[in-house]
Amino acid sequence: MNLLNTILTANRKFVHPGAFSPLPKNPKKQLAIFTCMDTRLVDFLEPAMGIRRGDAKVIKNAGNTLIHPRGGVIRSLVAAIFMLGVEEIFVIGHEDCGMATVDPEKMKSDMIARGISPQEIETNVPDLAQWLGAFSCPTENVVEVVGKIRSSPLIPSDVPIHGLIFCPNDGHLEVTVDGYKDKKFHKADQKNDA
Repeated sequence: MNLLNTILTANRKFVHPGAFSPLPKNPKKQLAIFTCMDTRLVDFLEPAMGIRRGDAKVIKNAGNTLIHPRGGVIRSLVAAIFMLGVEEIFVIGHEDCGMATVDPEKMKSDMIARGISPQEIETNVPDLAQWLGAFSCPTENVVEVVGKIRSSPLIPSDVPIHGLIFCPNDGHLEVTVDGYKDKKFHKADQKNDA
């Protein structure tokens, strides 16, 4: 049985009409999580945060990196804030992230070996490392991504943006950026209090 059929078989066993209560589109806890696509985080990060189905909007990509200032991550966060009531953002990187050890030259040779034209690679992604979002330190990456989101003119200054590092082995979180202490957030907060 191929993988598609295995998944469809599992799905048929899973589905029980009426067994799951419908949930609203808006997150119950009014937060968005931007994190990595690492498989070790699946069914582990959210429970470690006390997050359940329907509580949060979760956005994932390789290394929780922000490459383009108006790209898909910012678009998703803007939609989450203005359409779905998100009030806080959590950028969560993790220890032992593969994007901290990515070898762009090896990836390029692997792409070529799988039939991707070297010319297409050069035309579409002349700086493969930058396009991939390669970094050397997950903690520094989280701080940088928080800064990029905070500096986006499309993200309101009254939205706290927190940065955390997650351990994919035991589930503990460490705060690297406390969004409540951000000077821009406090300025907006003080204006709202006036």
